[in-house]
Formats: sequence, structure tokens, C-alpha cells
Amino acid sequence: MDPYPNHTQRQILNELRKAGGLQKISSLAELLDVSGETVRRNVKRLVDMGAVEKSHGSVQLVDQEEEEDGNLQERLNVNLDAKKRIAATVARMIPNESSLFLDIGSTTAYIADALRSHRKLMIVTNSVYVAYRLSMRNENRVFMAGGELRSQDGGVFGADAMEFVLNFHTDFAILSAAGLDQRKGFTLFDLEEAKFSRNIMGNSSVRIMACDSSKFGREAPVTIGDPKRVDHLVTDMRPVDGLREAILEWGIEVHLAG
Repeated sequence: MDPYPNHTQRQILNELRKAGGLQKISSLAELLDVSGETVRRNVKRLVDMGAVEKSHGSVQLVDQEEEEDGNLQERLNVNLDAKKRIAATVARMIPNESSLFLDIGSTTAYIADALRSHRKLMIVTNSVYVAYRLSMRNENRVFMAGGELRSQDGGVFGADAMEFVLNFHTDFAILSAAGLDQRKGFTLFDLEEAKFSRNIMGNSSVRIMACDSSKFGREAPVTIGDPKRVDHLVTDMRPVDGLREAILEWGIEVHLAG
């Protein structure tokens, strides 16, 4: 049994997110222009995967707000396998002796773990997790933004942190997003996180967005910036339909993990 959603199942998940997490099977069949039996068969597979729940002719996403509301430890357990495969792919894109920005996302935390065998990295971050995982090993140099740590994610934000990161220009910026859709591009739920991402994107040579496919079609309220500034998207599923066309238009190179 394939452990990942197929094209139709991905479409069903996207339509559920657009509808706020709940949709009738008959409505899904109409939206996707397929039979109700096709929807029911694919929904059964999604139920087996733990992605949705089915009751009385309707389908509902499971824990659709986990990434938005959960703390970092909880978010680390969401889409765990996809995030680890994305992290391994990103790590292979980073040579030894590189300089890089790393933000506070849960996927970024796994990227920090995947980089622990690299040598002589210069890391600039506002994440206490990233700093802890990559400092004091393999001749790395870690520059940590100063200020108050947020209790929910161990991230540092504020005017001093923003001013601090502007002192650096790095080879790579590695970022994460809460949503990716064809209208707004990459989005986040937190304005301070978005401001930080914009700053490090502007001060890096190569910008890599690490974003698992559960974010496809999902809209968060704050845009990170012009998606054309992103050079690479590392994800676990190939984007389809309008999102695929938008990514091509933005000129982003897609790398499939695993």
C-alpha cells in the first residue's frame, strides 16, 4: 500500500482545506468532476492514513489546526516522515563551509538535525533549537539573535533581532511556510515571523523554501513576500494544477524529497 496520497487524494485534501476542513462527498465529486464512488474510495484510503474522518456523507480533515496553534514540540510530530525526507534533501543541497540563515519552523528543526554531520558551517538563526543542535560541533560558528525567547517555539523576534540579522549576508536562506497557494504564494500565521523571513531572504544568495505538501492550497493571513524571490522549493509531493503553473511562472525549481 502506497504510504503517500495519490493525485486524487491530494485534490480531495486541497478542496477540504479550501472549504475550511469539512465538505460533503457529493460536493467533492462535483468539484473534482469524478464519480461519488471515486471520492468514497479515495476518502477511505485517506481515513486509513489518518488524514481525514468520514461521517454521514461528509469528510473532515483531522487536526487541521495543529500547525497553527501547536507549540514546536507538537508541530514536530505533524507530517513527521515528510519533514524528515525534506530535511535530508535540503541538507544535500548545502556544501560544507557554507553560511546560512535558518528560521524557526518545525521543518527547519529537522533540517538542523540533518546538517549535524556538515563541517565549518556559519549559521545565523533566531531559533534556540537550531543554535543548540548545530553549535559546538564540527568547527561550526553559530550567531544567535538576542532578545526574549517565545515560549511556544523558542524563537527570538523583535526590533533587536531584526537589526541583528541585517548584519549578515549568507550563501543560503532556508525557510518554512504555513501555507502555499497560487494567489498569495508562501504565507505564515505570524507577522513577526514573516518580517524575519523577508529580511533573511533579502540578505542571502540562494533561497530555499522547505514546505511539505500538507501546506499546498492552504492560505495563512501573512504573505512572506514575492514568491519569485524563492529559488528552490523542497517538498514531498509534486504540486499540481494551478499551483504547479504558478510555481513555474515564479521560476522556482522544485525538488522532490525521497
